[in-house]
Amino acid sequence: MSLLTINDLRVAYGQIEALKGVSLTVAAGEVVAILGANGAGKTTLMRAISGLLPKTGGTIGFEGTDITRTNADRIVRLGIAQSPEGRRVFGTLTVAENLKLGGFTRPAGEIPASVEAIYAMFPRLAERRTQFAGTLSGGEQQMLAIGRALVAKPKLLLLDEPSLGLAPIIIQSIFRSLRSIADTGVTILIVEQNARAALKLADRGYVLEVGRIIHQDNASNLLASGQMQEAYLGRAAS
Repeated sequence: MSLLTINDLRVAYGQIEALKGVSLTVAAGEVVAILGANGAGKTTLMRAISGLLPKTGGTIGFEGTDITRTNADRIVRLGIAQSPEGRRVFGTLTVAENLKLGGFTRPAGEIPASVEAIYAMFPRLAERRTQFAGTLSGGEQQMLAIGRALVAKPKLLLLDEPSLGLAPIIIQSIFRSLRSIADTGVTILIVEQNARAALKLADRGYVLEVGRIIHQDNASNLLASGQMQEAYLGRAAS
């Protein structure tokens, strides 16, 4: 059974339909990439799954439960956590405080061990644990955003443009960490403009264009596709 099942999902901003009947599945333990240009609807999809946007049609199922109308707090408690586009760390809080906030749905006694696990995964964050998040580099803030989501102990990790605005060498480091996360069994749904990096990480991919899924395949086929090479892979930063 799929961990996440989306059927005919529709989301609108006023009179403008941003998602026009999106359907996809993510199996437990999979890494699935959503590819597309700016304005394709990738972030809208992630926000809809997270319970941050109302839906005008369709359904979202998680572990066999309909979560289409479930609020964002409950969705985190069910096991879905998001690292949002633009990182959105709390700049006036320290690295440690940001990480602890990621575990707001969990018993307080479990949080310290989870935070230490993030420090082991991202040693740079351990070095800066008392530093205000707003003073971190872009790459460090991305590590923090991912780490904060992981402190929630998600079954499904949503990653929205983790390479955005980062130098190629930092992107490579971030994606190595994502590979390690996936290897622990965490299911990942990632949206990315950097198609090559995303497909090297993913098992399967969907291509989203103007609110519709126009193509899907396994990652190796998408990497080898001439159409994908022309439309997306030539733009990749790594």
